[in-house]
Amino acid sequence: MSNLWSGRFESEMDELLETFNASIDLDKRFYDVDIDGSMAHVTMLGEQGVITMSESENIRNALERIRKKFELGEVTFSTKLEDIHMTIETLLIEEVGEVGKKLHTGRSRNDQVATDTRLYMKRHLAELQENIKELMSVLLDQADRYKSDLMPGYTHLQRAQPVTIGFHLMAYFQMFKRDLERLSDCMQRIDYNPLGSGALAGTTIPIDRARTTELLGFARMTENAMDSVSDKDYVLEFLSDAAICMMHLSRFSEEFILWNSQEFAFIDVDDAYCTGSSIMPQKKNPDIAELIRGKTGRVYGNLMSLLTIMKGTPLAYNKDFQEDKGPLFDTLDTVAISLKIFSKMLQNTRFNTERIKNQLNKGFLSATDIAEHMVKCNIPFREAHEIVGRMVKFCETNNLGLEDIKKEDYLIIHPKLTEEMIPDLSPEACVARRTSIGGTAVVEVERQIQAGKDYLIK
Repeated sequence: MSNLWSGRFESEMDELLETFNASIDLDKRFYDVDIDGSMAHVTMLGEQGVITMSESENIRNALERIRKKFELGEVTFSTKLEDIHMTIETLLIEEVGEVGKKLHTGRSRNDQVATDTRLYMKRHLAELQENIKELMSVLLDQADRYKSDLMPGYTHLQRAQPVTIGFHLMAYFQMFKRDLERLSDCMQRIDYNPLGSGALAGTTIPIDRARTTELLGFARMTENAMDSVSDKDYVLEFLSDAAICMMHLSRFSEEFILWNSQEFAFIDVDDAYCTGSSIMPQKKNPDIAELIRGKTGRVYGNLMSLLTIMKGTPLAYNKDFQEDKGPLFDTLDTVAISLKIFSKMLQNTRFNTERIKNQLNKGFLSATDIAEHMVKCNIPFREAHEIVGRMVKFCETNNLGLEDIKKEDYLIIHPKLTEEMIPDLSPEACVARRTSIGGTAVVEVERQIQAGKDYLIK
């Protein structure tokens, strides 16, 4: 079996080079979109009179038969055919004979693979967006369930202020909302048709790129043939967006790991989403969260891999570009499974609300509320900050909580401190007072949840 480009060469390719050069093990995933691209291309060639309508129809029918063979697993792949494009073209020629050799008229594998990649990404990014929406929906459900249950809010992993569990979960909703919007924005850059750009300079064949753009469902066509076949920005943009999304999943996973520990014991994850130990019978490990945290580094590596591949490549096409498939496919797979499994884990997690609430009596969580109440008593904020700081120091020295300070202690702490300066210090009151837009008051969390629901049904 000779290569489709073997006319220029007198000797066969070295077997080791044949294996090294081939991409079929990866790009066989493209079979469906590659056939879609060829169907549009050959339809256009027939309509343009480049080939006859009969030949166009003959090729299209054969391509559909070949698609069926792929679906049934009847295609044998060989490194001798190098990639999915040559594999399909060879199968076509075997199917219809000489007329099959007309399919590649007016195109190159350079614009063909660019078309395949964009079509494939359009399809799979749409699926990823649905995965993100599913996670956002689970977040809304859990936030609504726990919208009134209190927990400590942290900064620097130190208890800071009381918040609600629902409020905490809605913070992640906003992260994934941005991820969804980034992917939608990325789709605009992907949605360009490069077919017809040829190897790098267009073609002398009277093709109609607008027609293939229409047939393939692209929003628009690329403007410059040289850029069309050497552009990987849209892949890099997706890998960057994916890395940010995985970072959000990793942060959430880190909190799950902490909350699942005996030191926190904030959550109870369903047994179906944990694993045990081969030696310690008592263990219930948060392996899903740990794996997602670990796989985040893998996605980061994919982004750095392609950035490094691209940084020294002159215009136009270079064989280096073949190496984008591994990072792209691996990232698509990794992000998809991570989103799906995290959604299921979150959906099947119960928050130990009483245990969490009991942690609110540590860390002087009402300190900021006192300072802000003092501002309402016409005390400048910086002075109020100093007074409350002295209150905290007094409590630490005497092993007290802020709510335990007696009236007779006020003058010891600060000469300006009076009873009127101290608001209700209960965690419930601290939460209820935070009604500013974006705050943790239950009524405001309810607004955020409703806004989230409205966003998802748009």
